[in-house]
Amino acid sequence: MPYRPISRDLKLAAIRLYEREILPLDDILDIMTLSRSTFFRILGFWRDTGDVVVHRFGTIKGRPRLLNFDDIHYILQLVRLRPDWFLDELLDLLKTNRFISVHYVTIHRELQRAGVSYKKLKKIASERKEEAQNAYIAHISQYEPEEIGFIDETSKNEKTASRGYGRSKKGQRAIMRQRFVRGTRLSATALLTVNRIVASTVVEGSMNREMYLDFLEHHVVSVIPCLGSVLDITNLI
Repeated sequence: MPYRPISRDLKLAAIRLYEREILPLDDILDIMTLSRSTFFRILGFWRDTGDVVVHRFGTIKGRPRLLNFDDIHYILQLVRLRPDWFLDELLDLLKTNRFISVHYVTIHRELQRAGVSYKKLKKIASERKEEAQNAYIAHISQYEPEEIGFIDETSKNEKTASRGYGRSKKGQRAIMRQRFVRGTRLSATALLTVNRIVASTVVEGSMNREMYLDFLEHHVVSVIPCLGSVLDITNLI
């Protein structure tokens, strides 16, 4: 008789018919289309385990992991406190502090399983004071968003618009001609509100003190009454 999968319900029905003596064994084998050896193998497994199939729920297949829960938790704590660790540095820390030696690829895979990815760092000034920041937030929150205007400055040159990533077929470089000379530098300063840019100016090169004060006097002061007289200047000269 060729191999075929036998459902759990069919196996249980055959055993119950046999144990309760509802039908003779030959009739059970004929109705269920089972061989004698298959039936007694199922019956033996039933009497040994109390079931007719092997349950594999919760069974971990494959090679056992080299890092246990505490090791992975240690790595995650390191990454949380300092996100810029290299894999070889994490490897040395594991070897020194956890007394376990693994390949750096193993560490990379465990970080992936934990939902940790490699990304660009968001850099925050170490000189920033959390107390002063919280005090500023508490003070500025007394105003409505429409009452506040922010002055900020940005600049560009011929290299600013160049992009670092492109597309090409696998195995081929993505080549594009771009300017390597900075060229003319333009600086833009604007007064921003929650709805729009109220005032702006663009100068060639960098803004100096005289230019900045001229922008404040002739462009910003005239629109301050419309904002509610709350002005946040990022770069005050």
